[in-house]
Amino acid sequence: MIDRAQYTPGPASGAQIRKDGEKWTLIVVRELRHSPEKVWQALTEPVHLREWAPFDADGSLGTVGTTVKLTTVAAPALHVTETTVTRADAPEVLEYNWGDHDMRWELEAFGGGTRLTLWTNIGRRFIAMGAAGWHICFDVLDRLLSGTPIGRMVGGEAIKFGGWKRLNAEYAKQFDMETPNTPPKAARKS
Repeated sequence: MIDRAQYTPGPASGAQIRKDGEKWTLIVVRELRHSPEKVWQALTEPVHLREWAPFDADGSLGTVGTTVKLTTVAAPALHVTETTVTRADAPEVLEYNWGDHDMRWELEAFGGGTRLTLWTNIGRRFIAMGAAGWHICFDVLDRLLSGTPIGRMVGGEAIKFGGWKRLNAEYAKQFDMETPNTPPKAARKS
């Protein structure tokens, strides 16, 4: 693992929001230098998820109909969600629910790597925080897949990280929202 102090996230980019009635969706896109098959494993297998994702999984998310417990990491209180995978078209589309968040992952072969797109519903006041959290998670994922892991940064640990604070402010400005100072305890997950 390389020294985490050397990590600085790039500028806020690759995120957008959509509103449908009262429902907000955060869409985060990242181009990774790794094959869709390799990214798919990182999105579905517990051994990989525990290295970068804001939750641990007690089983693989790679098969439709599988029921898995997702446990939020670094949250103020233990939060366990039981989810059933509703779509798993390897290595292209993965869908399940994490708590009250619908999660849709799309993987597209692109330029020798993968364009990864996450679609997730989110409360309006948490959009900038969520974008900042997923931005850091995707950075950690990319480094993990490159063989230069920096370790998972999620929840309260990510919020204390200076790069998260900057990203939170940048995404809030990008989405024309007020910058929240700190999230309520119930929202402290990526």
